[in-house]
Amino acid sequence: MKSNWKLWFSKHLLVKFAVAFLLVGLAFRLLFVRSTDLSPNIETPFPEKIVASEPTIIEEVQQNEEQIAESGKCNLFVGDWVSNPSGPIYTNKSCPLIESHQNCMRNGRPETGYLYWRWNPRGCELPPFDPKRFLEIMRNKSWALIGDSISRNHVQSLLCMLSTVERPIHVYHDKEYKSRRWNFPTYNFTISVIWSPFLVKAKIFEDYNGVSTSEVQLHLDKLDKQWTDLYPNLDYMIISTGKWFLKASIYYEKNEVLGCHYCSKKNFKDLGFDFAYRKALRNVMNFVATSNHKGLILFRTSTPDHFENGEWSSGGTCKRKSPVKEGEMQLKDIHRILRDIELEEYKNATMKASSNGVNLKLLDVNPLSLLRPDGHPGPYREYHPFAHDKKAKVQNDCLHWCLPGPIDSWNDLIMEMVVNG
Repeated sequence: MKSNWKLWFSKHLLVKFAVAFLLVGLAFRLLFVRSTDLSPNIETPFPEKIVASEPTIIEEVQQNEEQIAESGKCNLFVGDWVSNPSGPIYTNKSCPLIESHQNCMRNGRPETGYLYWRWNPRGCELPPFDPKRFLEIMRNKSWALIGDSISRNHVQSLLCMLSTVERPIHVYHDKEYKSRRWNFPTYNFTISVIWSPFLVKAKIFEDYNGVSTSEVQLHLDKLDKQWTDLYPNLDYMIISTGKWFLKASIYYEKNEVLGCHYCSKKNFKDLGFDFAYRKALRNVMNFVATSNHKGLILFRTSTPDHFENGEWSSGGTCKRKSPVKEGEMQLKDIHRILRDIELEEYKNATMKASSNGVNLKLLDVNPLSLLRPDGHPGPYREYHPFAHDKKAKVQNDCLHWCLPGPIDSWNDLIMEMVVNG
């Protein structure tokens, strides 16, 4: 009897142990399943590394974030063109300062969709240009835009936006009306455009229409006094250059010929435009960086043209009617070379400028300008070019910008850099 009881007890204890084991296992399984069903919004303190199925996309996003996050600030020059139903703050009728070749509305451009876009940096808001506030900040100050015809194009945009507050008075011009100055009397504020397409000393042989009779004589080691003589007395300036270096030129240093670009009829070494561009910009940047200037100097990158099916002199046109997205249009090889040199020389100058207390900043309008093939005068650089013949062959301008137009957004950038920079 006793042995039977012991056998029963052993079997009973084994069954209990088995049941208990099963219950513990079931409870653990339920707990595990429930823990994996928790909301994905709840984060663990030490999350495991996730292996992405699309590593290329993640790398691209990280690269874009690195571009946007520059010293903890939004990169103003990385973004998109977004719809702006309110349109520009001026028109060709309200602003008499627009030169005829950029006055697309007056010249009969039929579509107006290019007017209703604004530049929107990714990761931050870019407030629209405030002309009243800008003039208040610039009271008793002076600005100058130094460079070529794109600088002249830009100064008209800036003047038109400011003229919504006060009409400026034209107080100076050179013989050819290429260098000019305006004053806003209420604010004792002056804006100048200084014609210096190379920024270095140059002797140019061409007529009003840009037809050359001889190579440009370019002294790469001598800065153009047209702007350097005025430089110490300017509070703010935008310095730029670019496509003029593509012209046929003979290069000088210490008054002796170094070589040339596009001069097959001369017995000189062809050094290429990039040689001259780098040398000239390096001298400009060194002058600025060592100047001890106490104002703000913006170095503006060159802007691409949008000629398609040819160039300026070979029937190129620009018929697009809306902005493109990033990646849909690439810089031409020549523009890429110019841009690479600009960014490299600017970067090399920044440390020296900073050590000398010079406030040198980059106004990189190249990326946002590339996305606006719709913003040029095209055939409407002339007054109603198809009035007498709808199939007339006319000169297209796919380099300069309609006013009003995309170039007005450059002033939004300037405002942000000056006020909050």
